[in-house]
Amino acid sequence: MQTMGLQTMSNVGGTAEEIVVGRGDPAYLAHAYLTKVPVPAITPFVEAYCPPNGVVADPFAGSGMTGVAARITGRQARLSDISVLGRHIGSNYLSMVEGYEFTRAAQAVIKRARDAVGKIYEVPCRGCGGTGQLAKTVWSVLVRCAGCEKPVSYYHSLEAAEWSKPKMVCPHCSAHISSKLERVGEQPVVDYVNCACSPKQREQPAVAAPSIDVDGLDFPRVEITPDREMYRASALGKSGYTTVASFYSPRNLRTLVALRDEIHGIEDRALSQKLLFAFTATLTRASKRYQWSHKRPLNAANQNYYIAPVFYEWNVFELFERKTTAVLKADDWIRTQAFTRNVDADTVPAEYVTESAAELSLPDASVDYVFTDPPFGSNLFYADMALFQEGWLDGFTDASKEAVIDRSTGTKRTADRYETLLTESLKHCCRILKPGGRISMVFGNSSGKIWAVVQRAVAAAGLRIEPEKIAILNKGQRSVKGLASGFEHVATLDLVLTMVPQDGAEASFKQPTAEAVAAATRELVGAAASASPSHLYLELLRRALWEGWSVADLNLQTATTTLLHDGWSIDPKTGLLAEPE
Repeated sequence: MQTMGLQTMSNVGGTAEEIVVGRGDPAYLAHAYLTKVPVPAITPFVEAYCPPNGVVADPFAGSGMTGVAARITGRQARLSDISVLGRHIGSNYLSMVEGYEFTRAAQAVIKRARDAVGKIYEVPCRGCGGTGQLAKTVWSVLVRCAGCEKPVSYYHSLEAAEWSKPKMVCPHCSAHISSKLERVGEQPVVDYVNCACSPKQREQPAVAAPSIDVDGLDFPRVEITPDREMYRASALGKSGYTTVASFYSPRNLRTLVALRDEIHGIEDRALSQKLLFAFTATLTRASKRYQWSHKRPLNAANQNYYIAPVFYEWNVFELFERKTTAVLKADDWIRTQAFTRNVDADTVPAEYVTESAAELSLPDASVDYVFTDPPFGSNLFYADMALFQEGWLDGFTDASKEAVIDRSTGTKRTADRYETLLTESLKHCCRILKPGGRISMVFGNSSGKIWAVVQRAVAAAGLRIEPEKIAILNKGQRSVKGLASGFEHVATLDLVLTMVPQDGAEASFKQPTAEAVAAATRELVGAAASASPSHLYLELLRRALWEGWSVADLNLQTATTTLLHDGWSIDPKTGLLAEPE
């Protein structure tokens, strides 16, 4: 934990005004999940606001990081979420296993799955003429040239242009080639091969992928339907990738089925579930969503279904082996973090149930502290993206209960519905809280209208935000593009609001004048040694909440417009605000 950035208010209550954490600890890396809050960002709040041996609840538990933070600090955890995937991930973070037994079971599963699929990853080595093991294949989409209408390999066109996209042309008619053209197929272009003849992985022209009949396989026959927000956002109708299975090559689909079947055959349920945890952690990287780049792999975006024009097909066994190692590292890390606090992590009680935050079943006055991270309006659609993993699990998230705002018009998941769900959820948090307890909620958005929903929901739930305890959550250094995105009107940081019950709380907020907002903006940026636009925006929100202002009109653009008028800019090297010359 570090304190840095803008320091404009007193620090009261034992937590820093800005919590800066990386996203590289073993628990964070073991399994991906949308908007996961790193454990080191949660532990300061748990230790500050929950008594030793107390009970921490999280009604929007997601991947269960609050539970891990509670366990590390010796507090009991009561976790819940509507997400089937979230419960699968969170429960397995809390179900730690013995390393030797897990490794032995993982090796047995891999061996039996390899035997089942045969020589599926064997390829000829161009170096020695023998047989090597495929590590990964680079695939290119074929696009239809707008000039001659012939199929063109996107990769080979990019290669011929010396990796400069503006210079890409059709080899047949010299018309410009781009990723926006119609996709008419896929083609393997480069193989990376491990062979005994070389200590290094060999890069060579791809051989044809093996012909595999997948029709008889027991794989998830899950359709991503047009009513899903991510169907539209990822243009799945145009791309044709409308089922979970379509995102895998036949070779990788066959291997995943074999692994899943062998995992289900493990009799020890704890080991079987932990292996399934490693398996679901592998699924996105094993798919066509793993983006290629000329410089380095770009990984797979968890928040959308985008397939790049050049992508990887990775050896599933290698991916799964890596994840089994990562799983054990996460367990070891959790135990070590607990040990430094004189806590035996394996004995701290925790539970994770599937239920809506607006319908909590926990008894009144049963928890000491609530730390939660609800969905941020229409930023992300968890249930849509979870289809990718839940197709391999037992059951699907009920999207009708999801606390989100649809981007499409004419749908049932409106802003009013979202406000009602958030209000009811906070009322339940207030109900289950013991006297003297607190609630901390992570939230981030670049829209004042969405922040106003939070402001009203908090008051309607009978809660009061403690402005002196508001903290900025900075989940590690972002790229310069991410830091500079403040002038593109996208906030890149979150606030942690800490609240207490208050009788007679009313949603009565003062409307600030434009002059007052501009003056506060100039004061805040003047107090900063260095800051990004997102830092400034969150400081402005914090000031507004302190002053009792309505935040409805305080968009990220509100702050940046004032600075642009005053001659401020973004340093292209750091992404931070630069004073006028």
